Amino acid sequence: MNILTFDIEEWFHCDFISDSSTWQNYEVRIHNATDKILQALDNRNLKSTFFVLGWITEKYPEVVKKIHAEGHEIACHSYIHELVHRMNPDSFRKDTEHALKITEDIIGEKIKIYRAPAFSITEQTPWAFEILAELGIEYDCSVLPSSSHDYGGFPSFGECLPSIIEVNGYRIKEFPINTVSLMGKQMIFSGGGFFRLFPYFLIHKWAKESNYVMSYFHPRDFDYEQPMLPQLPLMRKFKSYVGLKNSYPKLIKWVTDFELMSVGEAAKKTDWSKAKIISL
Repeated sequence: MNILTFDIEEWFHCDFISDSSTWQNYEVRIHNATDKILQALDNRNLKSTFFVLGWITEKYPEVVKKIHAEGHEIACHSYIHELVHRMNPDSFRKDTEHALKITEDIIGEKIKIYRAPAFSITEQTPWAFEILAELGIEYDCSVLPSSSHDYGGFPSFGECLPSIIEVNGYRIKEFPINTVSLMGKQMIFSGGGFFRLFPYFLIHKWAKESNYVMSYFHPRDFDYEQPMLPQLPLMRKFKSYVGLKNSYPKLIKWVTDFELMSVGEAAKKTDWSKAKIISL
């Protein structure tokens, strides 16, 4: 099972430092970068899941309308792109409700899929799953079953396979991020900076050896000419900008070499009666 997803956010959203009130001062690049993705998918007649930031929907509704009009699945990526573990239950609920309402009003459909910014639902924030279920989210894609990540990590989750998370009587179906064991650490290879960093032959090899792959990309991953944010720490700057020059050709290979599907399609193909249940 190979799932294809995109997080629709601006190039500067790799920064979890700056105040959102300054975002209006940055160059707008979301249109061209998203169009490159849509063209790659159209050439292969592929449909994907697009996790749209509520801020993007509010500011550039035409971007979301275009994605939806081309038959892709629209999902929620929060409103303000804040890490979940920096929020409390009340602020998380308000942020998610706001993002859902804005985007649902634009596409005219109920959104049932969610991904937290930077996979930031952790073992310390199980209440997030309960709130998502209360808001009508049926499928989550926020869990990274590893501790080797800057902003998230859920090492007790176990094997990287579709599972059911149970919290206070609520259930939500989870499609986690997949990893590969590398030098004793569980590493992501199928998205973001990791996809840009690793050579394609290794990514292809690891994907072929995996029964389950969740790929995730951002428009900025394929925007070689984007500006560089000066305030990022050195390591974060490296992770955010490494490999941009060759990333789009790698995406073309990725969508050519594998049979890919949306989260919704994967949910239909999953036998949930046999899925692991994780009680939190």
